Amino acid sequence: MKILILGAAGQISKMLTNRLLQETDAELVLYARNANRRIANSDPSRITIIDGDFNDSAKLLEVMEGVEIVYLNDMNSPEATQTIVDAAKKSGVAKIIAATILGIYDEVIGEFGKWNARMVGRTGTNRHKESAKIIEESGIDFTLLRLTWLYNQEGNERYTLSQKGESFIGAQVSRQAVARLIMDIIENPAVYSNESLGVSEPNTDFPKPSFY
Repeated sequence: MKILILGAAGQISKMLTNRLLQETDAELVLYARNANRRIANSDPSRITIIDGDFNDSAKLLEVMEGVEIVYLNDMNSPEATQTIVDAAKKSGVAKIIAATILGIYDEVIGEFGKWNARMVGRTGTNRHKESAKIIEESGIDFTLLRLTWLYNQEGNERYTLSQKGESFIGAQVSRQAVARLIMDIIENPAVYSNESLGVSEPNTDFPKPSFY
């Protein structure tokens, strides 16, 4: 299997890369701006590092050759998301797993919902909402991950999921748990097919994340 990680210099992407190297025999393409400066190639026999921009359609087409699964770590730009989707469709990519933010369906309720709306702002939420719509309407099998507020905690891989149309509950989740979830989907790509999942940590129904 060949997997492309877009935004490969991010924290979750790096955790995912390490897990894929340890737990699978997948070939990895790691794509990011200034990638060669920001990403260490720990296994040149399995890793290809590409320095590129999400809006570079020609380069995206080139790196997607033979790719089965794409993980997209950033959906802040609808224009870039459209470019990525167009390249994926032309390249025959089978699955897109994409990380976005909570609140794109006005699904975050209560005091936490009010706090989150103040912190994120309508402009940022709308950009992610538009990007999510592009992927949902792409015709490519997808899983969207609507992530709550992130923090790091080694050994904490606990996550709970909610569906589109359900209220989002949970003020935080560890990046380690998100990496575990992505691994679970990669290992069984049919799971959560064409679903938009709210991702949080169990028992974190707080008015704001504990680290704020």
